[in-house]
Amino acid sequence: MSRLTDLVDLDISGSKKVIAEYIWIGGSGMDLRSKARTLDVPKVEDLKQIPKWNFDGSSTGQAPGEDSEVILYPQAKFNDPFRRGNNILVICDAYTPTGEPIPSNKRAAAAKIFSHPDVAKEETWYGIEQEYTLLQKDVKWPLGWPINGYPGAQGPYYCGTGADKAWGRDIVNAHYKACLYAGVKISGINGEVMPGQWEFQVGPVEGISAGDQLWAARYILERITEIAGVVLSFDPKPIEGDWNGAGAHTNYSTKSMREEGGYEVIKSAIEKLGLRHKEHISAYGEGNDRRLTGRHETASIHSFSWGVANRGASVRVGRDTEKDGKGYFEDRRPASNMDPYIVTSMIAETTILYKPE
Repeated sequence: MSRLTDLVDLDISGSKKVIAEYIWIGGSGMDLRSKARTLDVPKVEDLKQIPKWNFDGSSTGQAPGEDSEVILYPQAKFNDPFRRGNNILVICDAYTPTGEPIPSNKRAAAAKIFSHPDVAKEETWYGIEQEYTLLQKDVKWPLGWPINGYPGAQGPYYCGTGADKAWGRDIVNAHYKACLYAGVKISGINGEVMPGQWEFQVGPVEGISAGDQLWAARYILERITEIAGVVLSFDPKPIEGDWNGAGAHTNYSTKSMREEGGYEVIKSAIEKLGLRHKEHISAYGEGNDRRLTGRHETASIHSFSWGVANRGASVRVGRDTEKDGKGYFEDRRPASNMDPYIVTSMIAETTILYKPE
């Protein structure tokens, strides 16, 4: 008699069909939704083979009940690490039946910025450091923490090892390998300063693909924590008090920054970011004021600063960039729950297209 796991792992390659998991961002801007569809092809070689689809927007907070149909446009595909074989994950954005982006579709506006000739020729590269917290399912308290209590103070947990320091490593390693299988450009993982908190990095990735890749990595992590019976939190300050928050530090460079003389281009770009500090902060994630306090390796939300190797600044420039006279910088302000389409396109818009008066 078959076990459930036998059927879940059943090889369907002989059917010459592909299961496509359509993934989109729900009405809250952070809730990932998905549903599957059978494609009558043995393998998907191109996005053009994936048809548009629709969903009930009234059930996701994205359309009224009397006109609830929302259309999904496939935008990026990845190998499916859960079904494996030729099955795929499809990152989509959402439109009205008349072809207009719905309000929660932030990808469409970002794509316009990245397709601007002045932005496209700069070949913008991003590396995003996504921090997150693993919570115990029934009590919503960090994984490994005593119920109604606290572990020892911060210090031994960052990149730590041992049963009393690193909680959730199997989830983290499963996610790492699943992302590599999927084709996500995940570049590393590490334990974070607060116990039960981890980080993965995606990049370097160019332009709009940075957002696609990070959302795919987030979806895969959500699915793995679902299997493990653990709750995934992107709250920028999940535990109040003397504990580090969670961010999504965004490393950035343009072609001009990577070439000789690029350090001057970097300094000019940082100056522009400072001039638009309030606009960026307003778009860098919900609850970021609880994280950007000027403590716990953050700058104050109320002021802009930058420095070389300074993790207490809004923007950090690496020692190698200063030494080489070219390279990249790190915007440390984005919260862990930021939308990467908004953040990456806004950084490009400010540093390349914005003309201070």
